[in-house]
Amino acid sequence: MYSISKRIFIENQVSVEKDRFSNAEIDLLAGAKFKCCNCGQENTVKITPYESGFPIFQLYNNEKVLAKDELLRHKIVSETSKTSLHFGELTVNDLPTLYFGTDCPSCGSKYICIFSYGEKQPGLTLLTISGVWEYNEI
Repeated sequence: MYSISKRIFIENQVSVEKDRFSNAEIDLLAGAKFKCCNCGQENTVKITPYESGFPIFQLYNNEKVLAKDELLRHKIVSETSKTSLHFGELTVNDLPTLYFGTDCPSCGSKYICIFSYGEKQPGLTLLTISGVWEYNEI
């Protein structure tokens, strides 16, 4: 798991086995499996609440890594509702949104995982994986 600091180009979205977790499912760790686009290797993204990921703002701040419109066009995130703008202008489900990069251990293909985590309503904590996308550096 790493932060991405160079400009990237989104290639392909890969399907994840499970993308929504709630309450007890995310007490310690949430994991989702996906297959590498290039070699077919089964990989797992592991998300530990309050430890995994980097703020999504780092990606679109001054368009250093990705442009806002590219994030929106690929449906990676959506514009935050006015009542939740304190989480940033782009989020997943109006919750704090994070990302991290990961590599396929078999072939080295690069992937970015975007997810949100937080309390949606009292007593309901959600972790939603927006998706996993293959990317290349520009």
